[in-house]
Amino acid sequence: MNHITSEATVISSLLNNRYKVQYYQREYSWKTKQIQELIEDLTNEFYENYDKGHTQEDVEHYEGYFLGPVIMTKDKAIIDGQQRLSSITLLLIYLNHLQQSLDQQVDLNHLIFSSKFGKKTFSINVPERKDCLESLYEKGSYDEKENDTESVINLSNRYRDIEALFPDDMKDEKLLIFIEWLIEKVVLVEINANSEQDAHKVFVAMNDRGLRLTPVEMLKGYLLSEIKDNDTRNKINDLWKYRVLSLKDLEKDGDTDFIKTWLRSQYAEFMRVGKRDSEKKDFEIIGDAPHKWVRENRERLGLIRSKDFEDFVAVNFEKYAEIYGILKRYATNFNKDFEFVYYNADRNFTLQYQMILAAIDPEDDKETIEKKIRLVSRFIDQWIIRRVFSFRTMNYSSVLYTVFNITKEIRRRSLDEIASYFKDYIEHKIDYGLEELDRFYLNRYTARFMLHILARMTAFIESESGINSSFVDYVNRDQKNPYDIEHLWANDYMQGKHEEEFESRQEFESFRNMFGGLVLLPKDKNRSFQDMTYEEKSRKYFSENLLARSLNQDCYINNPSFKKFMEKYNLNFKPYEEFTKNDLLERQQLYKEISKVIWNPDLLDADT
Repeated sequence: MNHITSEATVISSLLNNRYKVQYYQREYSWKTKQIQELIEDLTNEFYENYDKGHTQEDVEHYEGYFLGPVIMTKDKAIIDGQQRLSSITLLLIYLNHLQQSLDQQVDLNHLIFSSKFGKKTFSINVPERKDCLESLYEKGSYDEKENDTESVINLSNRYRDIEALFPDDMKDEKLLIFIEWLIEKVVLVEINANSEQDAHKVFVAMNDRGLRLTPVEMLKGYLLSEIKDNDTRNKINDLWKYRVLSLKDLEKDGDTDFIKTWLRSQYAEFMRVGKRDSEKKDFEIIGDAPHKWVRENRERLGLIRSKDFEDFVAVNFEKYAEIYGILKRYATNFNKDFEFVYYNADRNFTLQYQMILAAIDPEDDKETIEKKIRLVSRFIDQWIIRRVFSFRTMNYSSVLYTVFNITKEIRRRSLDEIASYFKDYIEHKIDYGLEELDRFYLNRYTARFMLHILARMTAFIESESGINSSFVDYVNRDQKNPYDIEHLWANDYMQGKHEEEFESRQEFESFRNMFGGLVLLPKDKNRSFQDMTYEEKSRKYFSENLLARSLNQDCYINNPSFKKFMEKYNLNFKPYEEFTKNDLLERQQLYKEISKVIWNPDLLDADT
């Protein structure tokens, strides 16, 4: 191989070029987990440098952060690194939107695209992705099309993840400083080869040779080294390998994620408070180097004799790894008996695994474990919904400390103790609840949760009315014609009586987005109905799901199961020939009452 060069390059230099991705390269395939890890890594590293009172000028003296290598050819074809660069491009687009409300801004446009003859060429120049990236840049959203590729769908979804996961505490005076640090201090190593063949050889060499042991492998090595008997050590090694392979079958980094989750759930006592210059505690060290933490805390874990190390793997590791694998399966395959694990996963609440494992004692039998899974996952569901209804952030960094404290409170407690703690927590330890629903509406924050909420409500009233209904179908974005949020009013202030009822277009638009004015419809119908009057829509709704159908008077004819459901929960469903401002407020109250039934804290029972 000739003419292989490498150079450390910051984002402001690297993305000041335009790159292509060859047709045979894999799709953009990052998932929520990778975006979350990227944002956490970047923001945590930023906070290692930032102090209150700093300005953009101080960034010059900040430490750099290595994001990884990028392998490409001399004509700018990316062989390895397009996942990172595409994700960074999405982050830059989001940050560009975020800074528009500020008096000063950092110029990011040239890092996102170049413009010539009125045409935009994005940094990662893949023609099929252009419409998506242009829409995200211009509007901050993208309406997926039926023939969109996997890459385009993933780009759209990951942008929504960035909106949801970017910390609220970074949106103040720190924002411009963070942007400056991101583009000037985050470093990638740019490896350039003379040809694609040479670039691929570099890629293979970097990935096949000299691989370092992972923290999981180092933890295993340490634990096995403390077991004296050879036969026992071999048996424990076989057990460990079986579990690790099972976890990797579930997810690429399933073994690493489990080890961190397990140790944090069962043993971590301290978390770092504050950021810059504060000492890392149990929680952070376990995340960085679990093998090191176990070795340094062996006495706290009761690891003294050879038998202790044997039991630590054969009993504790084995039990919690099995449960973790089961939870991951419940999170991806809907199981009615453990439905709340699925619901929490649908909201991308990854901390639920830590909380559930914390509640489980090594001595718990199968029945107790299953009850604890149901109880903790139901509490998480209720806690999340109360935060969402109150417009409180669910960003990972914002809720992490609260979750850690709950984790310690329920650790290895009995079912009755956990149930009592949860009921008391909802009643006395949070100052927000379902009463907030009077003002709940669709906006950029609630958009990521609204589909889930409407799906829960729709599936609930249908199931309770004897209809075979599936929450999974309502939230499945991969099906050919997924469900979308439908506004009962068209986005037309001039239509109907809106000008009479509302003093301004702005007031109309805010009411139009209220919770009670929304239902779910298949995507194709949502689009074909969007300009119709309410009267026209309500006739169409009769052939749709029960929540939408309940607006039509024919829904109440010869429908005893639905009427029985209404009576059982004392819900004031009614049809509307027209849909006025007062009707919307009445429907908002109905949705509030349905929510109180679904998310009733009395359901947090030890015998659930």
